[in-house]
Amino acid sequence: MAHKITDECIACGGCQSVCPVEAISEGDGKYEIDPDTCIDCGACAAQCPVSAIEA
Repeated sequence: MAHKITDECIACGGCQSVCPVEAISEGDGKYEIDPDTCIDCGACAAQCPVSAIEA
């Protein structure tokens, strides 16, 4: 199951910079994770300063 970015996202971009498969892109007001590309590694969730990424 791919990770998801909630509405708590502050669009800091930290998650995008650590994603090893480039599954994260800037969306409308928050970042988004492409579920088809995400490998569920959790690197993004560990990087998020506001805990806006959940499995």
